[in-house]
Amino acid sequence: MFIKYRNSQIHTKTYGKGNPIVLLHGFLLSPSIWEGLIPILVKKNQVIVIDLPGHGLSECVSEIHSMELMAEVVFFVLEELNIEKASFIGHSMGGYTSLAFAEKYPSKIETLVLLNSSSDSDSPDRRKNRDRAINVIQTHKEVFIKMAIALLFPENKHEKYQHLIDKFSEEAFLFPTKGIIAAIKGMKIREDRSSILKNFKGKKYMISGIEDPIIPFSSSEKIALQTNTKLYKVKSGHMSVNENNNEIVKIMHFIDFI
Repeated sequence: MFIKYRNSQIHTKTYGKGNPIVLLHGFLLSPSIWEGLIPILVKKNQVIVIDLPGHGLSECVSEIHSMELMAEVVFFVLEELNIEKASFIGHSMGGYTSLAFAEKYPSKIETLVLLNSSSDSDSPDRRKNRDRAINVIQTHKEVFIKMAIALLFPENKHEKYQHLIDKFSEEAFLFPTKGIIAAIKGMKIREDRSSILKNFKGKKYMISGIEDPIIPFSSSEKIALQTNTKLYKVKSGHMSVNENNNEIVKIMHFIDFI
């Protein structure tokens, strides 16, 4: 279904009944990353899947999709669905959005799960890389997408996961260029929300791939220790839910989602 936020259509789907769980995908990705997890979660929960602005089937909302703005969009969708409180699983950029949501609407989150995500802000070098990415996208969009999607997986396993690289790339080719750029600009200016994670009153977890080329496992260990957050490690790269869904399902059991 589509929900109108301001003048933009935001796509969302709901599955099942029970305790609400919101699934938020990462940059250049869509809700298709959750295909192996939804059938497991839906046995016990109501699962809400949202296409973040400029991704999937959702339209762009602004020139810059800040994490705060995307959190507002998620809040608006939940209000329209009459959901008072929900747990969140946020993958990568979806985790950044979940933390922004936790800052703005702390009473609305039951359990917070950061999947291959971080509470850190961008480093100066990472910000420079964001600017370079914007320049490349404007002239070589498909080349950038293929490279960016491939980099989500361990370099020595690209052949193994080529089918996923192709699938996610084909989906991302259809995203509006301005939506991709808006997300990059939003991630570039995001705040360090380690204090938000540390002070969050509900249950909180981090799930990190030990081969994650985007967010090093050592970084996740450091954040988990500093914020008193339970950390689960998975043998995977940045796409744990797709590379090692069986292990993610086990963790969902430990978290008591299934």
